Amino acid sequence: MAASSVSSGALVMLEELNPSSPYFKQGASIRVTGKLQEFNVEVAVAVLVDGSATLKVDTQHLNLNLHMSSIYQFIGELQIDASNEAILKARVGRNVDGMDLNLYRQSLQLLRDFQADQNSSLTA
Repeated sequence: MAASSVSSGALVMLEELNPSSPYFKQGASIRVTGKLQEFNVEVAVAVLVDGSATLKVDTQHLNLNLHMSSIYQFIGELQIDASNEAILKARVGRNVDGMDLNLYRQSLQLLRDFQADQNSSLTA
């Protein structure tokens, strides 16, 4: 039996999802966090916001009760249409109310700094 491979989802801040970003690729597996701004029940599309950045999230495959203004984290694959508009096809979602988004941003930057140091020491 062949084992399937599912990527873990790169940690990405919503503001990093723009056409010039290395994360902005068709089918990229990413993990995003933001506040629920909108939810269209008919098409199961949520809109996450973090600062001035927004992202649509397709939640049709999730069994998750969404509450406006709550903070959510989603893992899924990025789909980009012809007009460069992105939507995340979520395969995992969870409520993370209580998470300090500023502290989360700081810890993500520290993680990236550490990983860059590790990579540079391995190539030196």
